[in-house]
Amino acid sequence: MNVFALVYSFSRFKIYFLSMSKTQTVLFHHLDTAFEMASGVPKTLRTDNMKTVMDDPRTEYSKGKINNKFAQFAKDYGFEVKPCIAGEPEVKAKVEAPMKLLDELYAYNGLLDLVGLRNQVTKICGRENNKLHSETGKIPILHLQKEKGFLSPLPQDNIRSLYKIKELSLKADSQGFVSYSGKKYSTPIKYCGKVLNAQAFDDYLYVYDNTELIVIHQISKDNVKKIELAEHALEKAEYSLMRSGQRIKEFAENNLKELGEMYK
Repeated sequence: MNVFALVYSFSRFKIYFLSMSKTQTVLFHHLDTAFEMASGVPKTLRTDNMKTVMDDPRTEYSKGKINNKFAQFAKDYGFEVKPCIAGEPEVKAKVEAPMKLLDELYAYNGLLDLVGLRNQVTKICGRENNKLHSETGKIPILHLQKEKGFLSPLPQDNIRSLYKIKELSLKADSQGFVSYSGKKYSTPIKYCGKVLNAQAFDDYLYVYDNTELIVIHQISKDNVKKIELAEHALEKAEYSLMRSGQRIKEFAENNLKELGEMYK
């Protein structure tokens, strides 16, 4: 699991998101959602040198190179990108220090499903935003009201829609297939009839059972209506034989006997 963190500098208002992926598409989605939660876009966004933002890191001797797609995102939302200098953690201490609070999530390892973990992250975020900040002496959620006056408005919906990822809820049918965009994609047979979580981005469909990623399918662009992975087809064949009362081993041995002893 990954945790996205954004801190508004003046108010220290914090926004955390739990994420199963940290691709650029996911980063854009979380930033858009965070800006909406704070009711505005900051004039400047200070980031670290992660590859989803920087092609070349900023150093003491180089300005680095901002990724073209992230530069376009910044232009669409109207903020300036200021990457931190690599190797100087004190520059981004406002984000690094609050992240330590998320260590408490480890106490719930294996006890909560995806929804439970996300609720816990939301609870931590709410707690921190509603208590007195040790440095500013202000309550972040109240101080944010003053900061909003300095924020830029969100871009138009037609621009924002380009950067959003939809959360999907897909039910596997009796054969273990989930339907997406007019086509069916296979899952392991044990998920037949179960409602699963899914996300579609970067030309792939990611299907989860709570926090467990169970299958990744490349989204088909041809005329095939049903896409099934070989391991899922084999699993179903094995399951079918077991249901009919024949075990795989016995079935194979009987076939070998018919072929003759030499094939043993």
